[in-house]
Formats: sequence, structure tokens, C-alpha cells
Amino acid sequence: MEAQDHAISVEQAAEAYAAELARWREVRGMSKRALALAMGFDPSYVSHMESGRTEPREEFSRRADEALNAGKAIWKRWCDYEQAKTRSRRTSAVPPAPRRPDQPYASGSALVVEHDAARLEYDGDSYQLTMRRLLRNTGTDPVTRYLIRISVDRYPGDPERSNAHYRAHPLTWEELALTATCRGEEMRWQAKHDRDAFKEVWLLFENEYGRFPLYPGESVWIEYAYRIGDNKWGNWFQRAVRLPTEQLEVQLAFPVSLDPVVWGTETSMTAEASPLRTPPVRIEKEGQRQFTWITTTPALHARYRLEWRFRARPERDTDQKEFR
Repeated sequence: MEAQDHAISVEQAAEAYAAELARWREVRGMSKRALALAMGFDPSYVSHMESGRTEPREEFSRRADEALNAGKAIWKRWCDYEQAKTRSRRTSAVPPAPRRPDQPYASGSALVVEHDAARLEYDGDSYQLTMRRLLRNTGTDPVTRYLIRISVDRYPGDPERSNAHYRAHPLTWEELALTATCRGEEMRWQAKHDRDAFKEVWLLFENEYGRFPLYPGESVWIEYAYRIGDNKWGNWFQRAVRLPTEQLEVQLAFPVSLDPVVWGTETSMTAEASPLRTPPVRIEKEGQRQFTWITTTPALHARYRLEWRFRARPERDTDQKEFR
């Protein structure tokens, strides 16, 4: 991984920097505004950094690394960016073209999530995650792709240990076995960012047999799923509201034999983490203890984090920090 980093272009280094910054901000459950305020920057500055509209800066990188307790991960990405710029100057007198930020979906599109239903199920060794979203296109252009993120952090309270862990045991596409469907059709997917502990993926409204874009005024369910071993996950599950959402539902399912307990927090653009306003509803069914939490019209950019502990397996909880 390190050898590859030294050969990347300026544009690739900038994308890696933006992805690293976004990943650590999400891991810490901070909004862009909250991070900017913690660093002493204008609230819009973090957005410019994550979108690539502003090139990585030394002072920003130093403060972001400290504010997010990222174990020098963001600082390293800035160093990689500076090295890439130096190599570029040596090979060409022509400055690189400015980076164009990716359009989120399609020009003129405006997606609304009518229902966001996420389920995490643990079998004692690995987590199966299934996400279902009812999307409505309220814009003027067809939507042809949808961006998803997969971010893991095994030791969130110890970034150096976590970084070392994923360098030695990177998250791979093979183990994720990502699948996605829409209208009963398999969706192709395309990697946007591929890091040791962070993936960004475009789900495409197409497959080898044809295309099925989401046209203006239409609604459609999409579903995607992946699997991660508990050696690369942690005792938490976070949902971020990136699009206007009408209903958000989260369900966690654990073996009853582990005696799981669950709690949650909410973080918004204007407030730090606070307890969920309503508790998850608990039921036991077929050897599983299920916890379901639902909210309507959640605030844009809000983050909801559910955490848990297995009281019947404390010896394995010692490696799992309470906060991600």
C-alpha cells in the first residue's frame, strides 16, 4: 500500500486526502460545521476540502488531525499530496488542471429518501449489513448512479493501533462480497475510493442486460448488502443523513446468548452528541434479540449512532472501545 501511495498523481493524492478527511470526520461523528468550529475555520472550509474545491493545506491538515485524533493519518495524506506535487513539477512545467468535483448523482437531479431501512445482524463471528432505500427523483434529469460509503474502525479510541491493524489487515472487496439490486435487477457497482478501512462505491442503475435509470417523478427501492468479520468492525453502527429523508429505520439483531445491550446518540449540525430522543424497541425472536429504532424527517446532516455491549462475552469487549 505504501509503495502505491508514492506513485500516485496529484489528483489521486488530493482525492485520497479528501476521502481520509471525510472518513475520520464520520468516524468521530462530527458534522462539517462542528469540525470547522473545533479547528477555528469557517464552516464552509471543511466542505471545500472534502469536495476537492480547495487544495490540501498544511495548517488545516495539522489541526484536522488533532481535532479528529486521527493518529497522523490526515497529516500523512497531506505529505503524500505535497510529494506528488513535487514530482509533478519535476516532470512538467505545465501546472496540473484544476480538479473537478464529482457531481453527486446527475446534473439537475434532486433525490429524496422516502424510507431508509438498515439492518445489521451478528452471528457471533461476522456482521451482515443490509441497506434498503426508497428513492424519489424530484429533479429534472434521470439519476444513473447512487453513492454509498463503507467505513470501519476496529479500535476507534486508539487511531495508531487502528491504522496499523488495517495496514496489516486491509478491508477487501472479496470479503465484503457487495451486492446491490433495483427493481429485481442486479446493479453494477464501481469503486470511487478504495482505502484500507474506507470504501466509496457508485451503485449504477445498469447491468450487462441494460439500463434502468430513475426518471424524474419516479420512486424505486434499491437494496445493497455486504459482510464484515468482527475482527474489522466494532461495537457501533452509524447512519448519516446526507439527503432529505422522510423516515429512517435501524434494526440490530444479535444472538440472545450474548446478552446484548444497546444505546444510541444523535449529533446534528448545531449540537454535539446527545442521547437518542426515544429508546430502541427490544424484542426477542427465534434466538435473536432485536433492537429497532425509527425516526421521521431527521435533520439533514444529522448522525445517529447505535452502540452495544455483549454482557455475556466481556473478554472480547475489552478490545472494542466504546466510542467510534
